[in-house]
Amino acid sequence: MTKTLPITKARENLTTLVNRAGRLLEEYVITVNGSPTAVLMSASEFESWKETVNILSDRGLMKAIKRGEEDVKKGKIVTFDQLKKELRLHV
Repeated sequence: MTKTLPITKARENLTTLVNRAGRLLEEYVITVNGSPTAVLMSASEFESWKETVNILSDRGLMKAIKRGEEDVKKGKIVTFDQLKKELRLHV
């Protein structure tokens, strides 16, 4: 759950907020004069968001994902066992 707090409160509790964001994946919207201005979140969560944005902005990749989803709906799939057999893997 995202919590909102004014910058003065964030400044007073910055160490605690950073620790909670990193350990518990808590997110904080920091306001200045009542307006949302910044967000504090874990570095891993931020990296995940950036990766998602990169994927969503890649038209070719999004088309490939949609084609894959359509194939799954149509039953055009290969099971893991079939793939192992086709690749002659003994896993």
